[in-house]
Amino acid sequence: MMDMLTIAMPKGRIFIEAAELLRKAGYQLPPEFDDSRKLILDVPEEGIRFILAKPMDVVTYVEHGVADLGIAGKDVMLEEERDVYEVLDLKISACYLAVAGLPGAKFQEVAPKVATKYPNVASSYFRQQGEQVEIIKLNGSIELAPMIGLADRIVDIVSTGQTLRENGLVEYERIVDITSRLIVNPVSYRMKDVQIDEMVERLSTIIEKGR
Repeated sequence: MMDMLTIAMPKGRIFIEAAELLRKAGYQLPPEFDDSRKLILDVPEEGIRFILAKPMDVVTYVEHGVADLGIAGKDVMLEEERDVYEVLDLKISACYLAVAGLPGAKFQEVAPKVATKYPNVASSYFRQQGEQVEIIKLNGSIELAPMIGLADRIVDIVSTGQTLRENGLVEYERIVDITSRLIVNPVSYRMKDVQIDEMVERLSTIIEKGR
């Protein structure tokens, strides 16, 4: 078990796309892997253990060393600013962070309210724009905030824009493009450098080929 690589991954879309990428890189993942409800999945023939976690928790597991590597969105990396190495842009789960709200909304002149799951990213962005805002931290259903009068604007992930449209919201500004990244615990990188470098090289080859 000491020689196994432990990888923390989010459930959902990133997990599915990352598993496909690993298969294309030659890692033999069992077919039932994709549909399992287990939180820890061992693939002993490849020397890999997967921990399935919430996206925001992946970087915590990697930082604290319970996972050697993790797959995390750039949005999480920007928000959390953890002590991990970002070693590879996997070019999967592409989306972007944007400012959105109701069409034609008039904002308060002093400190408009902005609701978001990303208070650090949002604060930094509006500070760079020279705009003073009040940040309201929410954990989900961010689109509700302008609809019920909680906030003037939101900062959230946009993939296709369908969720915004279905809730009568429009995009105001695009902040930053997001893809999923391979991250590494600094101690693991020293202790398991051969295995980690091999994985990075195999994944890099597939990414460069355009998958």
